[in-house]
Amino acid sequence: MSSKKENKSVSAKNDAPGKNKNSSRILKTILAGMFLGIALALPFLTGQIPEVGQMLLPMHLPVMICGFICGPFYALVVGLIAPVLRFILFNNPPLVPKGIPMCFELATYGFVAGLMYRSLPKKKLYIWVSLVISMLAGRIVWAAAKMVLLGLGKAPFSFTIFITDGFVEAAPGIIAQLILVPLIVMAIKKADTSHRLG
Repeated sequence: MSSKKENKSVSAKNDAPGKNKNSSRILKTILAGMFLGIALALPFLTGQIPEVGQMLLPMHLPVMICGFICGPFYALVVGLIAPVLRFILFNNPPLVPKGIPMCFELATYGFVAGLMYRSLPKKKLYIWVSLVISMLAGRIVWAAAKMVLLGLGKAPFSFTIFITDGFVEAAPGIIAQLILVPLIVMAIKKADTSHRLG
């Protein structure tokens, strides 16, 4: 009898890592879906007014947080499909000239934030480091996509437009991201007492 119990105990221990990985994947998939839903819903808070949306950047927040919580690949998918899905459902943002560059921009935010956070030490300071790097990378990718898209239509995209659209007009949203994203990430990580989110 004792040998049977020992065998069951060893078997349960061997199965535990696999079960934990599966439950972690399921949880991350559910959370990624939730972040996608939030990305679709948040622009309604700005009244879907393009000028307000460009200042507050409501779709950026959930994608960035998804990168920290679910990891780079989940966030990449969420960022890539969110603008397209929102256009299909609500006809906003228009894919040209805004939606397509935004797909690449959001995907870069989520992917780089998740990748940097996974690679750097798990200290609070590095949440901001990962966030700032992802924000810069996302804006560079956005500028490149915008340049290609506008170039096809023979419209100019200068360094001045990049600075104005990417940083000056977006300043309120950038400040909100620097404050809210780390606070939300730290709160979720603190609540994850079973460490199923890594």
